[in-house]
Amino acid sequence: MSRHIRPSPASFESRPERREAAPLPNTPRLRPGLRIYCLGDVHGRSDLLLGVSDAISRDLDARPIGNALTICLGDYVDRGPDSAGVIDLLARGDFPTPLETLRGNHEVMMLGFLAEPLELGAWRRFGGLDTLRSYGVPTDDPALGIGFETAREALLARMPAMHVAFLKSTRSYVSVDDYFFCHAGVRPGVPLDAQDPRDLMWIRDDFLSYEGDFGKVIVHGHTPVAKAEIHENRINIDTKAFASGRLTCLVLEGSGQGFLSGADRLRC
Repeated sequence: MSRHIRPSPASFESRPERREAAPLPNTPRLRPGLRIYCLGDVHGRSDLLLGVSDAISRDLDARPIGNALTICLGDYVDRGPDSAGVIDLLARGDFPTPLETLRGNHEVMMLGFLAEPLELGAWRRFGGLDTLRSYGVPTDDPALGIGFETAREALLARMPAMHVAFLKSTRSYVSVDDYFFCHAGVRPGVPLDAQDPRDLMWIRDDFLSYEGDFGKVIVHGHTPVAKAEIHENRINIDTKAFASGRLTCLVLEGSGQGFLSGADRLRC
């Protein structure tokens, strides 16, 4: 099984950098005494996840607060080299704060494959073979479109029960004060508490093009951008970590919004 690859301590600053974002016209707020760290799509980069974890620890040491929470927006697996390591870290809760872990469309596909091997036909086009390799599952046959049942059996044999339980425990959204956190976005015109889980994990154009009020500011990933985007009605923090080496961490506290980084390669 893959192991976590912790970056060399020399590659991180002694204190994390926080960059403040310009305030929104109607700035949302968190209750006093609460700080939220929110992570974009990890996609198999356990090294970056561990780097952000270290940066959060240093930030908490430098600026203690009574209540801190980390929210991960989903897409922990596929494309990067160590999906197994990412799931293991999150499943163990090995993090400086309590965790809320949301489900992305890539976790949907992985769970689909665990239930039905034919789902690998679609999942492999989204990076599923990278996840199988991280668990030591041979992928020569699945790459040719065969051997799906054998690959599923091999994954189930190698995948700790704790990992499966973690995937099944992921949530479709978290709502905190003036913010609504989900993987992909929301359907305009539908109340936030009545959203279809598929939209929360897959939606793109109808959500991204909407400039109206959703009722809360939507914090999401799913659609890669070169630099985190703060709009009046939504914040996108998917900076394509698996390829860019930038895993964005949004920091929310009171009426402030900023970004936390542990090293140059983590800055958005």
